[in-house]
Amino acid sequence: MRPSIRPALLAITFLCGFAKTGLSQAESWWSHIEYLADDRMRGRETGSPQHRLAAEYVARMFRKAGLRPGGEQGFFQPVSFTGRRIVEDRSSVSLLRNGVEEKLVLGEDLTINVRVDNAPLTEARLVFAGYGLSIPSQNHDDLAGLDLAGKIVVVMPGGPRGIRGPILSDAQSRRWAALKARGAVGILGVSSPAGDVPWSRSSLARLNPQMTLTDSSLDDNAGQKLNGAINPASAEKFFAGSGHAAAGLIQAALKGDSLPRFDLPVSIRATIAVDTWQVESQNVIGILRGAKGNGKADLSNQYVVLSAHLDHLGVGAPIRGDSIFNGAMDNASGIATLIELARTATGKRNARSIIFIAVTGEEKGLLGSRYFAHHPTVPAQSLVANVNTDMFLPIIPLRALLVNGLEESDLADDARRAGASVGVEVITDPEPERNGFIRSDQYSFIKRGIPALSLKSGFVRDSPEHETIKRWRAERYHAPSDDLGQPVNFQAAADFNRVYLRIVEEIANRPTRPRWNSDSYFAPRR
Repeated sequence: MRPSIRPALLAITFLCGFAKTGLSQAESWWSHIEYLADDRMRGRETGSPQHRLAAEYVARMFRKAGLRPGGEQGFFQPVSFTGRRIVEDRSSVSLLRNGVEEKLVLGEDLTINVRVDNAPLTEARLVFAGYGLSIPSQNHDDLAGLDLAGKIVVVMPGGPRGIRGPILSDAQSRRWAALKARGAVGILGVSSPAGDVPWSRSSLARLNPQMTLTDSSLDDNAGQKLNGAINPASAEKFFAGSGHAAAGLIQAALKGDSLPRFDLPVSIRATIAVDTWQVESQNVIGILRGAKGNGKADLSNQYVVLSAHLDHLGVGAPIRGDSIFNGAMDNASGIATLIELARTATGKRNARSIIFIAVTGEEKGLLGSRYFAHHPTVPAQSLVANVNTDMFLPIIPLRALLVNGLEESDLADDARRAGASVGVEVITDPEPERNGFIRSDQYSFIKRGIPALSLKSGFVRDSPEHETIKRWRAERYHAPSDDLGQPVNFQAAADFNRVYLRIVEEIANRPTRPRWNSDSYFAPRR
């Protein structure tokens, strides 16, 4: 459904607020979302013709705003992917216990992650490794003393209490490297019953196409023979006979308790059939050149990268009769903000140059941003900061700005100055357990040593605004209902865009290069 903008604006916006920011600004922002999240865009699947149309739209808007092309092909940076989709009628998974085979039901008991190049046939023992995390700097190692050679490792979601969320997030991202170094051949993760998407919905996505970068040097999952997610409601099947109840372990994990580690008295046998194909998609890159020094230090050859992801989930299994995953908030809203910022920023003279990048393949594992971070179209050493926007959710009044990465670099000072200048409080993530720090494109830059922030609408934990955010996630996150018919607080969107611009101006004009805090876990190791 594509509603008229003006009735939507009048219904859910404080008109007095537009006296401050202008109705036209909110209309312009929403017009980009209307284009990108329309049903005819078919959910902007990475590499699809509709994604190409979306990329061309963004390129037109960048050109219209006065940005210079920043890709190898005009505004485009082509990115090559290998697409994969499981063929379930030729795939099977069983548990083997005491000579008895128990067949599992794909989609009900577990799902197979085909972002990983799973082996066609795997049979291996299972071992439970708690959270499966090795964090030497925090004196935590779930893998100590375990024999993982040739085994599939079963892990719980989350991590132990007392370790900061960003550190846990990074350790989870690097979990396979630690397991592989100890001889493991795969991972089965118990899905969190407290996650953003319930199993009943997430399992529907198992038949959707997944992708990896064709450049195998950028594949962090190489070497896994089997990777999958276990339905928490079926987890007892994997723990039977171990002397431990899965339900108790899951509840302990949700609280961050210390978890036991032990061999499971069961093996798994998996036959995985996958269709593969080659895909090309596009990052869209525009550059706003910085002003020359004029007697001051010339910073125009340093670049601040502003990112948002253009892709979404395409078309999938119907939910309440709708199969198009429009991705209005996730993340047409962020792309609309990027476009509006380009339009506004080109009228200003900043010291540093600014790269505006609409990345592809975020929903496939942050792949477009990963590719750019490893293959930037400007000298790599000239990238000094990243500010990312993904699903910032203008569905509550913008009284606070949530900034992931606030504790890690001196970009926090820029964010706080910008917030103070427009009367918006800047806060850290009130839900560190959700691992927001690694779940969007800023993480690709962080892993390359570039200080970064990610911005969202802020809230106090357990407040009415928090409940509104949680309800949106439960009902609309990665669902077809993230569409043009949902309520949106246009004043909040305008306020977000305004504080975002101020943050960019602070970073682009500060006299010193952004740097990690000396005590940051993410500061480059010397």
